[in-house]
Amino acid sequence: MQRTLIGDLGAHKGEEVTIKGWVSVRRDQGKMVFFDFRDRSGTVQGVVLPPPAGGLATMEIAKEIRNEYVVSVDGKVNARPEKNVNSKVQNGDIELEVMGITILAKAEPLPFDMSVDGYNLDLTTELDHRALTLRHPRLQAIFKVQAVIIDSFREYMKSQDFMEFQAPAITPATAEGGAEVFQVQYFDKKAYLTQSPQLYKQIVMTAFERVFSVNKVFRAEPSATTRHITEIVSLDAEMAFIESWTDVRDMSEETVRFVLQQVEKKCARELEVLGAVLPTMIEKTPTYSLTEAFAKLGVPEDKDLNPEQERKLCEIVKEETGSDFVYVYGYPTMKKPFYVYPNPENPEFNEGMDLLCRGVEWLSGGRRVNDYAQLMQHVEKWGMDPKKIEMFLEAFRYGAPPEGGFALGAERMTMQILGLKNIREATLFPRDMNRIDLPLSETEI
Repeated sequence: MQRTLIGDLGAHKGEEVTIKGWVSVRRDQGKMVFFDFRDRSGTVQGVVLPPPAGGLATMEIAKEIRNEYVVSVDGKVNARPEKNVNSKVQNGDIELEVMGITILAKAEPLPFDMSVDGYNLDLTTELDHRALTLRHPRLQAIFKVQAVIIDSFREYMKSQDFMEFQAPAITPATAEGGAEVFQVQYFDKKAYLTQSPQLYKQIVMTAFERVFSVNKVFRAEPSATTRHITEIVSLDAEMAFIESWTDVRDMSEETVRFVLQQVEKKCARELEVLGAVLPTMIEKTPTYSLTEAFAKLGVPEDKDLNPEQERKLCEIVKEETGSDFVYVYGYPTMKKPFYVYPNPENPEFNEGMDLLCRGVEWLSGGRRVNDYAQLMQHVEKWGMDPKKIEMFLEAFRYGAPPEGGFALGAERMTMQILGLKNIREATLFPRDMNRIDLPLSETEI
């Protein structure tokens, strides 16, 4: 018999079906055995009745099965009696009467409780056993939401005539400047894991006008905070023929708005599982210069907002406007990368921007320098070697339009949308100073 997905069983009441999946829970109740079966589409309760109602062979196999066994199950989809209907769970109005079971793969006894109610692992244990804990409904909900975030970013970019490209992960120079890069031995030369696809997306922009990429990037930040990891998924966009940095802000705002709408539309079940409330984006996101932000905070102006100031600013904006988002622009020019455009009226400050949500930076971007002569001045001022970025400079030597772009971190977005406490919870296989799959103290590199 052809396989039926568990999520489709409601359309087959009274019919015999075959499902395939895992056993999440096994419960013995008198002479009956109950199972919770799951596949990629959801879960359903199954029951093996005692002989003669159920087959003796089926009952013998049922007694052998434990949690996480992989099985093929033949059964009849029955409507539950009205008193047993549970409208709060998937397939709460049906039950699968098991008529036959085939074991496809056995599982060893679990090292901890993986049931929905009993799962209460600390983050370290959860990450140490990632290959197993990913099967839990809570973790699956997190990464289903993340998949929608990334897919929605792609969808909106394409709807706005942006072309996707893939940037290289190995570069001859750093895009951001500074020392927070991983150096790699590239045959007999020195190279780096990319901090950002920035220089490449600007090159590609000069050919295709509007481009985006979904790339892994690497940051050698010696940080062990709840919002930093060394390998992230960066959602990048670059657009030509802008009139102002505000064009970039507006495009990024509508991108984030679309992502939130799609998560709300497609992830209702996951949001409920996680008890998550989506952040509020009002019609026009509040925007303040860095100077205005410090004034609103009532503290002396500095080169950037620290984490506590970001949290406080978001709290103030939320109370005043109802928005969980706020843009901050106009940072000190020399504190940002060489390609960020200085404000013509006040060159000490640039036309770069950050988008904060619930106290954490989601996005950075702004207008870029497109004039070749000005770009070369910045290369010299920032102390960079033009030979190491010759391909980038060539694109601007031969004519580049006014342009800008932005980048979002997929893991931070996931963390903030779902109200998670640590970015590692929003990362399938997090890398940080202390972990590559397992703690570095337990492995050899």
